[in-house]
Amino acid sequence: MSDDERPSGVTSEDWCVYIVECADGTFYTGITNDLERRVHEHNLGQGARYTRSRRPVVLRYHELQPDRSSASAREYRIKALSRQEKQKLLDQT
Repeated sequence: MSDDERPSGVTSEDWCVYIVECADGTFYTGITNDLERRVHEHNLGQGARYTRSRRPVVLRYHELQPDRSSASAREYRIKALSRQEKQKLLDQT
């Protein structure tokens, strides 16, 4: 996939933290360096075990991080948020 086909501002060298909303209304948070591919994998049932039975998923949020370590740290902080706090984060974008 070329950088022109990626979501705005995302290049192949970037790491992203993302939140998808599952068909049952729950949120799943993860990291990737290819956001479009990862969301597609979730919808094919080839993503995380959590999302396999909760398809389809819709990308609701993403933020760029400078490296994998930073992305993992941010993912950890987001996963620690309550559902209400995650919803506020989504509403800010």
